[in-house]
Amino acid sequence: MTAAHLSFDPHLGWPVLIALGIAALIVWGLYLVRRGRAWLTRALALTLIAAAISNPLWVRENREALPSTVAIVFDQSSSMGVADRRAIANDVSAALLSQLAALENVNVQLVETRPGAPETQLAAAMTSALADTPRDQIAGTILITDGQAHDIPEATEDLEEFGPVHGLIIGSEDETDRRVEIVSAPSYGIVGDEAVMQILVTASDTITTTVDVSVNGEPSRRILVETGQPTEVPVTIDRRGPNTVTVEIAAAQNELTAANNITAMTLTGIRDSLRVLLITGEPHRGGRAWRDILKSDPMVDLVHFTILRPPHKQDATPTDELALIPFPTNELFEDKLREFDLIIFDRYRRRGVLHLRYLDNIARYVDQGGALIISAGEPFAGPASLHRTPLASVLPLSPTGVVETQRFVPQISGLGERHSITSTLEQDALGPWYRYIGAREVTGDVLMTTEDGQPLLAVDRVGEGRVAELMSDQLWLWARGHEGGGPFAELVRRIVHWTMREPELEEERLTMRSEGEDIIANLTSLSSTPDSLNIIFPDGSETTYSWAENEYGVQEVRLPSEQLGLYRAAVGDLETIFLNGPAQPREFADLLSTTERVLPLTDATNGVVTRLTDAGDTPELRMTSRGGGDGNWIGIRDRQAYAVRDASSQPILPTWLVAGMLFGLLLLAWRREGR
Repeated sequence: MTAAHLSFDPHLGWPVLIALGIAALIVWGLYLVRRGRAWLTRALALTLIAAAISNPLWVRENREALPSTVAIVFDQSSSMGVADRRAIANDVSAALLSQLAALENVNVQLVETRPGAPETQLAAAMTSALADTPRDQIAGTILITDGQAHDIPEATEDLEEFGPVHGLIIGSEDETDRRVEIVSAPSYGIVGDEAVMQILVTASDTITTTVDVSVNGEPSRRILVETGQPTEVPVTIDRRGPNTVTVEIAAAQNELTAANNITAMTLTGIRDSLRVLLITGEPHRGGRAWRDILKSDPMVDLVHFTILRPPHKQDATPTDELALIPFPTNELFEDKLREFDLIIFDRYRRRGVLHLRYLDNIARYVDQGGALIISAGEPFAGPASLHRTPLASVLPLSPTGVVETQRFVPQISGLGERHSITSTLEQDALGPWYRYIGAREVTGDVLMTTEDGQPLLAVDRVGEGRVAELMSDQLWLWARGHEGGGPFAELVRRIVHWTMREPELEEERLTMRSEGEDIIANLTSLSSTPDSLNIIFPDGSETTYSWAENEYGVQEVRLPSEQLGLYRAAVGDLETIFLNGPAQPREFADLLSTTERVLPLTDATNGVVTRLTDAGDTPELRMTSRGGGDGNWIGIRDRQAYAVRDASSQPILPTWLVAGMLFGLLLLAWRREGR
């Protein structure tokens, strides 16, 4: 392409030329004031001199046209996944690309926002797409979005160079949606107490609605709330560690999506104290081991009684050497039994101190959620055994009446290798014991056995409570380090914490966590062939996965964390939930399509905003000088940018022509002044 134009190349430079021009104008003005007769002729002469010094040239250029660049910003945020927005947006994008391909000398920069981001960054995507494009080649920007942009500034001056910016809003004005959010909630709470959180339900179709609140996947509690008003909701913290509180509202008819009808938060439960009642049937070295380990935990509030003799026994023991108060059986086993979190019988022998009705109270206490540990001694095999009381109904092992006193090394059973209480114990680190109370399995899970396979340690769930039964009183040998000892403290703590329903020690446990770009599900199970994992994603889709053992032998499933929100997983009767990202991501704060957020930017850049509910409504693209548009078309700028490949110039005022014309004008001036 060839083009020609007028150009100037001053001999003395523009500053000197301007200074001389101003001086000549002043002199000519004085001449005019003094009524010089050749004022016109001298003006023409000065003008000719100025034109000659400016050196006018006729320039011919060989130009190469440069392409104009149009940026298309495709919103791939989570809010575009509701209804059929993404499908419509894909069709609109294809239609625009087809139109742009038909235009000559137009480049397209297609950029997408980051999927799964907590908010939509349209301005950042637009800046990224055109950062390397010369500003005189930018023909405009087209935003394909639902309008929920979170980074468009109020002052749009820095973005106007990317204009005209047009917004194609995917979605209808008639959309309806409900959402629930947690306005405020504590981070910590005492186990067993209530914590109060504040929720807010937003809905345009109703004044009141019901809200389901559940903790750790347990059956939910339904309450009625007023929409648009914060509501206080109490929740009970039922376990130590993370407690996931889920708040959900019912979906409305023809609602845009139910993705924001559910939200969750994590509330950490802290135990105020663990009240333990330790009853030792007779003094022995193992009793001190139990007492020492329980007292070493500052969270344990221990009440310890050792029964030295029954009430009816009379001997010569001085009164001042006996207990100063009678054994408070009625107070402990009637009035305050429910205040204890755990009851431990260590080598207990029936001596008439605890009547059968008290032991029956303990059996009911376990069935209603209490915890019981039995450390059996020789009396457990005889007529004074606790198994000959109502407690037998909650015990997993039954004594055979045989007491073995030969050396043996406790063995971890096949089930025990998978159970959370004993799975971390190493068989080679277990020292010998020398007394075993013969028993047979009745119910529950046997975690440790003798060398000939007889049950040694068993645990069981009874009603709402839990029971552990150890058929030996030799555990204290591990604490003393006898022949290498053993994991005394670890085993006792794990038994105690399991009976207290600590989440980390559940033998059937399903957990989910985030690691890098993945979400990892882990399963702890007593079954060697667990059921498949079923996951419901935040968008409502559902997928089933098969388990695979990781390098530590734990069942594991990895999946990409592409979606923000609440993941719900289930394996058989086990359920868990996992919150990916913030509890209240801005992306789900409002899912209704809107024109308001991009309108200031389009107005400032001479762009337009158009709603699209179907790809067939895609506006026509036109090349214009400034942009503009209406509902049927949008304009992109024809920048007509070019690069000069070569040029030639020709002086317009040759020296001989200027000299001749100047000589003639001076002669005319002298003649005029000489008259």
